[in-house]
Amino acid sequence: MENKQHPIQGVMDTAMQNIKEMVDVNTIIGDPITAPDGTMIIPVSKVGVGFASGGSDFSTKNTTETPCFGGGSGAGITISPIAFLVVSSKGDVSLMPINQPSGTAVDKIVDSVPGVIDQIKNIFGKKGEAETEE
Repeated sequence: MENKQHPIQGVMDTAMQNIKEMVDVNTIIGDPITAPDGTMIIPVSKVGVGFASGGSDFSTKNTTETPCFGGGSGAGITISPIAFLVVSSKGDVSLMPINQPSGTAVDKIVDSVPGVIDQIKNIFGKKGEAETEE
């Protein structure tokens, strides 16, 4: 009996190898940055990985042939900086977390635009009413 590998195994092996190359220890604990005064700053990140793979064998008209295979895989990766590990030139070590607010400054600006537009309309609307009354 022949020990033949199923095609889905090749799809999964290729995808997993690519994920391993993208996400290594240097992704989570970054390369140290040394400041002129000797302080070393090391970035720390949170990494999230999702992976899916699947496939199916298709029968052919000629039943003596091996079935055809169709499959695929995909992955998604998120990398979020969460802190900096700071080692001073004196040897003191501290962790400086990055506060991640629920929304970025751009999100807050975009959310406030409708209210600002309404206020501008009210200001110009009142000016126009005051001029017409005089």
